[in-house]
Amino acid sequence: MYIKNLIYPLSVVSIALMAACSDNTTTSASEDDGIATTEEVTTYTCNDGSVANSADECVSGVSDSTTTTVYVCSDGSQTANASDCAATVAGKSSTSGKSATSGNDNVYDPTSSQEVIEQVVAEAVTYQEAEGDLKLTFSESGLTVENDGNSCVTVDNEKKMATISCAGNYYLSGKSSDFQVVVAASTEALVYLYLNGLDLTSASEAPFYVQSAEKVFFMLVDGTENKLADASTRTTIWKYTKNGSAKEDTTSATIYAKDDITFKGNGKLTVTGNYNNGIHTTNDLRIKDVPTMNVTAKNNAIKGKGSVDIEGGIYTIKATNGDGIKSDEGEDEGSVTDNTKGKIVITGGEFSITAGDDGIQAYNYLLLADSVSTPKITVKSSGKGIVSDNLIYINAGIVNVTASDDGIHSNMNVYFNGGETTVSAGDDGVHADSTLMINNGIVNVTKAVEGFEGWYIIAKGGKTAVTTSDDGWNAAGGSADGSTASGSQWGGPGGGGAASSSVGYIEIYGGYHYLYAAGGDVDVLDANGSVKMSGGVVILELGSGGMGGGMSSNRPGSQGGSTSGSCSTNQSGGIIDTDSGISVTGGVLLGFGSQTESMVNCSSVSFTAGTAYGSNKAAFKPSVSGSMIVFSNDVGSSVSSVDVGSMSTVELANGMTYYYK
Repeated sequence: MYIKNLIYPLSVVSIALMAACSDNTTTSASEDDGIATTEEVTTYTCNDGSVANSADECVSGVSDSTTTTVYVCSDGSQTANASDCAATVAGKSSTSGKSATSGNDNVYDPTSSQEVIEQVVAEAVTYQEAEGDLKLTFSESGLTVENDGNSCVTVDNEKKMATISCAGNYYLSGKSSDFQVVVAASTEALVYLYLNGLDLTSASEAPFYVQSAEKVFFMLVDGTENKLADASTRTTIWKYTKNGSAKEDTTSATIYAKDDITFKGNGKLTVTGNYNNGIHTTNDLRIKDVPTMNVTAKNNAIKGKGSVDIEGGIYTIKATNGDGIKSDEGEDEGSVTDNTKGKIVITGGEFSITAGDDGIQAYNYLLLADSVSTPKITVKSSGKGIVSDNLIYINAGIVNVTASDDGIHSNMNVYFNGGETTVSAGDDGVHADSTLMINNGIVNVTKAVEGFEGWYIIAKGGKTAVTTSDDGWNAAGGSADGSTASGSQWGGPGGGGAASSSVGYIEIYGGYHYLYAAGGDVDVLDANGSVKMSGGVVILELGSGGMGGGMSSNRPGSQGGSTSGSCSTNQSGGIIDTDSGISVTGGVLLGFGSQTESMVNCSSVSFTAGTAYGSNKAAFKPSVSGSMIVFSNDVGSSVSSVDVGSMSTVELANGMTYYYK
């Protein structure tokens, strides 16, 4: 992998502040205004190995507590170093792809309704005719303009085109099957287009072309339905001068803009992109309030090349060949010179996205977080589900991804800080070329070749579950050559491959994690380096047919190894497979199967699916039968079948149950 996949600059913009910015400004934190106060934070290590914020949360009792001083930044995030407040991104500050911390405690409650998301409707956008208002009324015979005393609208009925050249309010209504509106105002002009029951199609062009303005607002009048469609071909090359430079355009979308556009209001808008994209701006695209938007496009449905910021609404998005929502500034250059660009921020709304390629794609970073509502996002894609070349933050929301390729994919880091995410993938469930970090939230990969894959897989909290046909968690991808930090080793399905030509590391500090893998050559917990565990709960199941490569000629040493207790290890994986060993100093680990390459403690126990095994401290009912149970010291000195009638329970991410006392 390239070095940019390993180290990312601290100048990444403060996302929490961006959500609060006005339409015309972008704010980033500084070292002077980034710190609000300092406070002491106490965390509690529970008897079951989990980490809690209060002693009351430890239903199993408290074994230890730790008090640390943190800096609380102005955006509400926490950091150990005051200087990091200037570079805080959604409660996380990081100088490399290896480590990060999160102060985000805003986690969606999975016990609440997943079907009904209440969205706060903002102040209505209405139309009440006032003296002097500019009115554009479309019909099949042409366009009528009223109250244009300043000659701000030029109408060419022969070319079926109206050109708006002034800042101000414009009210558009009526129906035409062949007309176009061009905004060619000054670069300081704010243009407000009130869509008041407008049905506009262009037979040869884009019905809306924003050539020049500071910003254009599409005001969707409450209670109205508006429809826009473009031609399926283009023949016009637009030539004009802007800021002293000669420009050429081809309008490649139904709404095609060269400057910032914002959608406001609670009305309905249907966009049909017959030529290429549905809604497209080369700068920033923002959607506020609670509109209902149906966007269908031949290529990308919604694209803000500079950025996309969505705060609410109800969306049905269909991209036949391209991406559902996209922001790709920086991609052509291979880097981002302005870290406010190439980003997608979704802080509310309900989304149904069907994509011929990726569901949501951002070059720089993608953030899902709460604002006035909890985002609910359903993606069905022929490519990847949610993807970024650099960073993905899932801090909140209900996310359901079905993808033919990876469900969630980043060429650098993925952070789970909250929310509830469900993934069904044709390849990896969640893939990060550098770091995959689980701080909080729920992640359930119901189907994948590999569940989690990353160079570093770090679990500090949350609940996760993976069900896979290859490795459950696979830590791989870092260069196996100690003299270099670059050079991606990723293969196809199966990641780093059996020969361990790359390195990878798994670190587990907290949370509840269930891993299931079944197939002809699989490992449940696999690291092309080492595994370190000091807290949390990890349940491993090697399913029927999961021979850990023991029957495969691709993996050497299917017999032999060492013994621990009454179990023997092999050199071909199984329940746990590491190149550099596994170290468990705390937390609960229970692994069920018939074969393993690495282990902590192990008992040769014939176990039966549906019966609880472990100890009176920690137990689980495996879904498979087998002959070997791997366990950590916190489980006890031995394992056997257990009566769990009096034990407490924790529901895992996939609905299965962990028992403890």
